[in-house]
Amino acid sequence: MPIYRYKAKNKKGRKKVGQIAGMGESDTLARLRRQELSDIELKDISNSFEIKLLLFINPIKSKDLAIFARQFSIMISANVTVVEALVILIEQTQNVSLQKMIADIAYEVDSGEFLSDSLAKRPKVFSTLFINIVKSGETSGRLDEVLNYLADEIEKNHDMRAKIKGAMIYPVFILSGLVIVGIVLMVYVLPNLTAVIAESGTTLPLATRIVIFTSNFLQAYIVFVLLGVLALFIMLKRYIKTKIGKFQFDNFKLNVPVFGRLFKYIYIIQFSRALSTLIKGGVNITKGLEITVKVVNNVVYQQIIFDTLKAVNDGKPVSSVMQNRKEIPKMVPHMMSVGERTGKLDSVLDKIVDFYSREVTNMLNNLSAIIEPFIMVIMGVGVGIMVAAVLMPMYNLASQF
Repeated sequence: MPIYRYKAKNKKGRKKVGQIAGMGESDTLARLRRQELSDIELKDISNSFEIKLLLFINPIKSKDLAIFARQFSIMISANVTVVEALVILIEQTQNVSLQKMIADIAYEVDSGEFLSDSLAKRPKVFSTLFINIVKSGETSGRLDEVLNYLADEIEKNHDMRAKIKGAMIYPVFILSGLVIVGIVLMVYVLPNLTAVIAESGTTLPLATRIVIFTSNFLQAYIVFVLLGVLALFIMLKRYIKTKIGKFQFDNFKLNVPVFGRLFKYIYIIQFSRALSTLIKGGVNITKGLEITVKVVNNVVYQQIIFDTLKAVNDGKPVSSVMQNRKEIPKMVPHMMSVGERTGKLDSVLDKIVDFYSREVTNMLNNLSAIIEPFIMVIMGVGVGIMVAAVLMPMYNLASQF
């Protein structure tokens, strides 16, 4: 769908300039007139460098997707057709990237394509979970309900990611500051102090010799050190993308002190929330597990879900595999077993999500207090080395006179 730059006048006669995506020139002109604009000039800028840059710097975020799903749900429940709802959503959206995408989807659906098939063409925006839930809503005639479920789940996932990022800001900031201060001291400050000590001719302590060697090394090879760190980071990133590397990294995350339990709870929330949403959307348990494998971003848990799927296909209950895995808290398979027997598995999964969401929130709230002692120990060790390496030899040198 084209993107236009428009120039127009509002009802007060003031000039207004902007960008807008539309299904065509006549449709775009009609929408702008409904905004009480006049003297409208349109120019198609779809292939310009400016618009490509604008689309790049304005990606579609999870919050935009949640608002899209929520508004879409409201209009479908009001008996607005899918195409009409999409056209209205183009007007309601401020993000140009989302505007263009909705306009493209509206055109494809208007041409006879299913909504879920159109969404499936955009896997970078719409997850497998989102596409299959919409597909189940189309099939069952409950599109408004499933879109509302999706909006809720996207918002919850967004809130959880925001909490995790917020909790990590303090320790990352402190540790980054320590590394930068340490490099500055080693490269610019300590060489002047250690030069005086080295010229005194006295026997230098081991700590001082280590500091002098490290300082001289960084002065001479700081560029190579930084390049080496960057190369190591790139190599690790590539290794993690391999099958073995991904498994080792995901397994490592589950066993990291403090954070391991947090990761386990997050993956349980992802699994329970996705499966619950799929069941509510009318997807059967087998298909739900197939989709959930792709939703949970951890190879260890993906294997557990895959084993569960094989067990279900063999006629066993969902909880049969999970009750024997150490990565799954004992409460989870017990509750799922109750849900299966009572026919309320989706409700039980919601309760599991609520419980572990509270646990994650509590852990994140206390994360700074948990990490603070480790940071203090690192700072203490750093200060102790500096004192032993610099101040003590200077004190001994001064005491000789």
